[in-house]
Amino acid sequence: MKRVKKAIALALSCAMLSGCGGSSKRDTSTFRFALAADITGMDSTAVYDTVSFDAIHAVTEGLMGLDKNGNTTNAIAKDYKVSADKKTYTFTLRDDAKWSNGDPVTANDFVYAWKRIIKNAGTYAYMLGSTVANIKNADALIKKGTTATDAEMNTLGVKAVNDKTLTVELNAPVPFFADLMAFPSFYPINEKFAEKAGNKYATAPQYTLSNGAFVMTKWTKGKSADFEKNDDYYNKGVVKIKKLHMDLGIKPQSASANFDAKKLEFAEIATELVDKYKNSKAFKQYNMASTSYIEINHKNKDLQNANIRKALSLAVNRKSLCNDIVKDGSSPAEGFVPAKLTQSPDGKDFRKVAGKYTDYNLKEAQAAFDQGLKELGKKNITLGLLYGSDETSSDKVAEYLETNFSKLKGLKIEMKATTFKDKINNRLPGGNFDLCINGWGADYPDPTTFLSLLHKGNSNNYGKYDNAQFNTLMNKVQSETDVAKRYNLLVDAEKVAMQDYANIPLLDKGKSVLLAEYASGLVYHSFGVEYTFTYVELK
Repeated sequence: MKRVKKAIALALSCAMLSGCGGSSKRDTSTFRFALAADITGMDSTAVYDTVSFDAIHAVTEGLMGLDKNGNTTNAIAKDYKVSADKKTYTFTLRDDAKWSNGDPVTANDFVYAWKRIIKNAGTYAYMLGSTVANIKNADALIKKGTTATDAEMNTLGVKAVNDKTLTVELNAPVPFFADLMAFPSFYPINEKFAEKAGNKYATAPQYTLSNGAFVMTKWTKGKSADFEKNDDYYNKGVVKIKKLHMDLGIKPQSASANFDAKKLEFAEIATELVDKYKNSKAFKQYNMASTSYIEINHKNKDLQNANIRKALSLAVNRKSLCNDIVKDGSSPAEGFVPAKLTQSPDGKDFRKVAGKYTDYNLKEAQAAFDQGLKELGKKNITLGLLYGSDETSSDKVAEYLETNFSKLKGLKIEMKATTFKDKINNRLPGGNFDLCINGWGADYPDPTTFLSLLHKGNSNNYGKYDNAQFNTLMNKVQSETDVAKRYNLLVDAEKVAMQDYANIPLLDKGKSVLLAEYASGLVYHSFGVEYTFTYVELK
């Protein structure tokens, strides 16, 4: 992003609906919102998907939050101080912040939650470690995970000085640390409530607490979720709607039909619907600070050959993929880190500094593939292409990639369709794939949110990429205190990974949505949680 705290606030003008026999007043109490995916859970220390983060964000606030313009602002923390060496943060919590069961929000709620994500080996536990937040002793504890003792967990660099004072010690300065505090992995959890709920915690509304703008009242998994305004929310005066309704797992075609029938105020739409709505006042497109890419299984002996990986990358016509297939505002990816995520210390976009590592050249692709086959001692190879058939436009992207790859003589592609949940929960973690269409959205405004995925030992490094030079550069990033030198290390690290074809970037993703003209105040954030509902207003 051009600035660390920039976001897109979607605001539209008012309109009136007319009914038979004269005007009828619109229901301005409920914002109806549709998404193609489901909520997988409401435990901020366990989930890993955008939809779940959006739902959790609706009911929970962290130390920091987002204002109506999408800027990072104080939330549960009424203020904070940073030490001279920028390695110790002291947060003072609000006196009027409380949980929906009446308990006050305390510093221990944060200590408990941060220990919980490590202790339970949550997917996002790495966010506390040296590649991201760099909290003292986090790496050693993450390595121990479920085997860490209580005494060992107490060495984590986060302490509740008293109920309203929280201190966090870092190994080295983290320029974007305050922004991290708005991400769900750093949200608080009421220890007494969670421990009493046990395995049922955050699995249903009655096992979920709120300290944010809304409380969850109903959740029918795979179908819908309902929320009501939280009258105990410390900032309830800014919340204009009384209810929030989410339609979940609804296909874009059905969502758009419901939008047209005025049964929804918001719907994400798929590729095939863009042409239909692109001239509508309700149609919006925006940058996601997200990359779609092909995950490569580096344990596959054929894919261990660099020329084979190079050939696959050169065989993809990314421009046509954007313009003719997805048509959602996406642009060809030039590297793993997307454009418009972050700027260098001298004000240049990372992509402008790092350069371009992708191209389309079928002749060079075939030459590299032939050389790779020669080095492997083979005349042909077969590779499986895994994708989630229930992910928006993923089937069309997969079909297009198959068409591109089929032009390489000596390569056979086997299409491997599955569900998003199976892909993320089973196939990728188990290494049961050759090539996989995957995607990653920025959790925070820094190149490490992408490059860390390729670091040895990262839980999201599904392809088991392991390059000594890359790992060394990323290790140096963690301890470098000079911001200019740190940025140069990140540029060098991406160069190593991209020239090694660690993965195959496809698209800097865009998103197409429909938003009612009479709705305003929905904040879209290109990194971290996507949607903030706190300021939505219907007129």
